[in-house]
Amino acid sequence: MTDKCVIGIDFGTLSARAVVIRCFDGNVLGTGECAYPHGVISGAMPDGTQLPPGSALQDPADYIHALRTSVREALASSAIPSGSIIGIGIDATSCTILPVTKEGSPLCFLPAYKDRPHAYAKLWKHHAAAAEAERMTELARSENLPFLSRFGGRVSSEGMFPKLLEILREDPEIYREADAFLELGDYLTGHLTGCFVRSLCMAGFKSFWEEKTGYPPEDFLAKLDPHLRTAEEDKLRHSVMQPGARAGYLTEAAAEELGLLPGIPVAVPMIDAHAAVPGAGITGPGELLLILGTSSCSMICDMEERSIPGICGVVKDGILPGFYGYEAGQTGVGDCFAWFVKNAVPEEYTAEARKRCISVHTLLMEKAAAILPGRGRLIALDWWNGNRSILNDASLSGVFFGLTLETKPEEMYRALLEATAFGARKILENFEANGVQVRSVTACGGISEKNPLMMQIYADVFGRSVTVHAGGNASAMGAAMLGAVCAGSRMGGYDTLREATSRMAKRSAVTYEPVSAAVKHYDALYRIYSRLYELLGVENRELFVDLQRNP
Repeated sequence: MTDKCVIGIDFGTLSARAVVIRCFDGNVLGTGECAYPHGVISGAMPDGTQLPPGSALQDPADYIHALRTSVREALASSAIPSGSIIGIGIDATSCTILPVTKEGSPLCFLPAYKDRPHAYAKLWKHHAAAAEAERMTELARSENLPFLSRFGGRVSSEGMFPKLLEILREDPEIYREADAFLELGDYLTGHLTGCFVRSLCMAGFKSFWEEKTGYPPEDFLAKLDPHLRTAEEDKLRHSVMQPGARAGYLTEAAAEELGLLPGIPVAVPMIDAHAAVPGAGITGPGELLLILGTSSCSMICDMEERSIPGICGVVKDGILPGFYGYEAGQTGVGDCFAWFVKNAVPEEYTAEARKRCISVHTLLMEKAAAILPGRGRLIALDWWNGNRSILNDASLSGVFFGLTLETKPEEMYRALLEATAFGARKILENFEANGVQVRSVTACGGISEKNPLMMQIYADVFGRSVTVHAGGNASAMGAAMLGAVCAGSRMGGYDTLREATSRMAKRSAVTYEPVSAAVKHYDALYRIYSRLYELLGVENRELFVDLQRNP
């Protein structure tokens, strides 16, 4: 049975990555990656239709193209026979939703709706539903609804129901014509199997679903919009299942599309960040995982359910079976650095990078590394894409504090690196202040492996060791583990996620230790960051709202 393999497919913000993994030891035998041709659609649709601020859409055709391309590439590079594949697992961004027909086809594929923005997929970082999220928060607070306490006391604009409300407000025909609204992971699983189910992970964290009570009460939803009263029955009706359970089997059409044999079990999917937890080898409580990419997620499990302000959610069995999974995070990490390189770097720096045949990011990193902690005399608030945790406020935006005529680009770049570390420390301290013990910190994701300066800054800002998981794409590995569990031991896989993790996860890693002198400097800067955080994010947040409303 040592030749049995599984495929894990990670659908991120900009691309899909597929891996072929050998079940008995977790070795990666093949990989494939494909960028989404249309990327993130913001500002305007391809036909020129203008989009509201905060919009982030995607073309579902890109997902199918990336699925086919990445899997075929991974299979080709693995050089294994297709008969060796015993299971398929998927992870995906969330809450990325799309309206579909009764047959499961996205509405935007129909000629009548190809020019309607709300017929396309709304990416997780679509924040144009901020007003709807605020309205839901206020109503839930006034009615003292218990679900709100599981989500940090606020409804996020990234969730399912605010996005549904936005569609009802702006294009009710799309809401009416959609047979269902599916999370991206659930849509892809249905595309492969012809069977549509809902992931407990996605429904729990992004749609407020809870095993005992289901979705939020009908009367509450009806007060938001009468059409939402029957949302569970009409638009969210599919069965909710545990990730790793068997969603169905690969259809003949999907098998031909991917170059596989029909009948392969396909697992119920998981949110991409959450799949990284088992993918990084974590099997129990107290191990904080930072997934660092365009945004960041901070994931941890605990034996008990606790009400923690500002988190994205706590869901029983939502990350690891048998534990309460907690999610928090930051809406902008890699996106902040990319913004800076695109918009704030002088031509002389670009020319130097070009002459040395290195990226502008690499050049800035070199220059930033030469600045001692605290010597840049500059602090940033990492809110370029709003604040997810702790403030959960999409109206907030980025700030540099301390700019002078002598400020250099590398000092601003380093301040952004430090700001994301300060924001992550806020999240860590919030967990511990509310009873969730953090025994260790692990980081994964491309940034953590490629950016040693940033990881040293994190260790110094935290004042504790940070271990970087060096086993490759942890989310895709976690998805592959779901495929192995879906297959089960009789087919050469595993019967539990814990068993799959213990056998398949790679523990190779690099550990960054805090430097005492740097810790002292960063503690002082963090105190200033915290004062600015309260001053602008809590006491005077209306300044950001007023600025955005200014015509």
